[in-house]
Amino acid sequence: MGNRLSKIYTRTGDDGTTGIADGLRLSKSDLRFEAMGAIDRLNAQIGLLHALIDEKNTLNDKDNLINQLSIIQHKLFNIGGEIALPNHREIGYLAINSDDIGVLENWIDVYNDKLPYLKEFILPAGSVATANAHIARTLCRDAERVLIRLNERDGNINCETCQYMNRLSDFLFVLARVLVRADSGSEVLWQKNL
Repeated sequence: MGNRLSKIYTRTGDDGTTGIADGLRLSKSDLRFEAMGAIDRLNAQIGLLHALIDEKNTLNDKDNLINQLSIIQHKLFNIGGEIALPNHREIGYLAINSDDIGVLENWIDVYNDKLPYLKEFILPAGSVATANAHIARTLCRDAERVLIRLNERDGNINCETCQYMNRLSDFLFVLARVLVRADSGSEVLWQKNL
């Protein structure tokens, strides 16, 4: 891949179109690019979260968590590739499978087992890392909705990819709860009568 990205600008997109992995050119406003952009935004936000966690000294399981976020970022990049290949099934490329979903579920269970039972709704607040985990969670939900719309339109999004995104938002919610405790903070509970 040494020379693959040696030229950053090509001018081929100056007409408002861009190419996808199978060579087809689409309008930059196409829903497929909206889905790819949503995945990219989420991946960038998780990169920021990764950096914030890497700076923490109060997190017991920091190295494991950083590794998990790195795995997630690679999976998201793969999902972007799957979206860029509308014929991915025909060529045998699936970014996500049931094992990937199972891994996320296992991580959720491990972290959630150590957390107190949630009796109230919580607000997306707390430390900087916690708030960024909540932002990632909301971006994940946005990406999931765009993927579902794209699948409703084109019928070529892997159903396990959508399931992965659903589970990833759950993981990010649990992660926010873990992070607020690592910062010796407490969750901000929703107060109905305010």
